[in-house]
Amino acid sequence: MSFVRAAPRILRSLPSSSSSLLRVTPLPSSLAARQFSSTQKTRMVVSQVRYEAQARSAWAKEPIVKYEELKPITQQPTDDILVIDVREPDEVALGSIPSAVNLPLSRFKDALDRGTNPGDFQREFAFPKPTFDQKIIVFCRSGKRSANAATQASEKGYNNVRNYVGSWLDWSKREGENKDD
Repeated sequence: MSFVRAAPRILRSLPSSSSSLLRVTPLPSSLAARQFSSTQKTRMVVSQVRYEAQARSAWAKEPIVKYEELKPITQQPTDDILVIDVREPDEVALGSIPSAVNLPLSRFKDALDRGTNPGDFQREFAFPKPTFDQKIIVFCRSGKRSANAATQASEKGYNNVRNYVGSWLDWSKREGENKDD
């Protein structure tokens, strides 16, 4: 069976949430030059797909972040988790989640492109360019732009992106309630 005919079967064998996160990676040069039967090629592709699906941490298996999970992250920020506000700078000036950095959605896709120089990225946005396996939480005002940003990041190869759906509206409401305590 050719790989082209086997691909749909391979994708159906994966959990439904994995198929939207798959990315195509070339074979290592040591293998690319060798001749393989179609069965061997299919097995290698299946192995690679399963490996990448398993490599995604439990972090990315739940694409939604809730306030209760985000609050402690903002209280003790680390380099392990990057919280990105995808609103425009004039919106961020009115308030943002503590420890968040700003990467506006209007610049998001191009900024995360593989070809973007990390030094240029840091000069432009004042924080290091995320690595492809870094844990990232995105948010905006209401959750719509951040959902778009999470999709764009996944398409660019970022494996551990989650969306704070409540976004700034939920955060500011809850933080206002907490200040009354």
